[in-house]
Amino acid sequence: MTLKACKKEEKMDRGFQKKFKFEGSINVLTQMMVDPAATEKRGGAKNLPVRRGEILDVIQFTNEEQILCRNSQRRYGYVPRAVMLPL
Repeated sequence: MTLKACKKEEKMDRGFQKKFKFEGSINVLTQMMVDPAATEKRGGAKNLPVRRGEILDVIQFTNEEQILCRNSQRRYGYVPRAVMLPL
């Protein structure tokens, strides 16, 4: 990984921690897949846009309805639990 890419990732991680008031290190708990039968959802203020069959890194199980996730482009946001399947 180049120095420029590493600094960009660090900047994105700091932005995530500030936006979501997340303290501590960012650890991936598990990976989950978006249900292939689910409708694709656009992102919002804090919601992550999802595509069918996409694999997401789970950062935190926030509540009964949402999970805090990261996609392959290192974007963070909440995803409804109803559209997530375990791998």
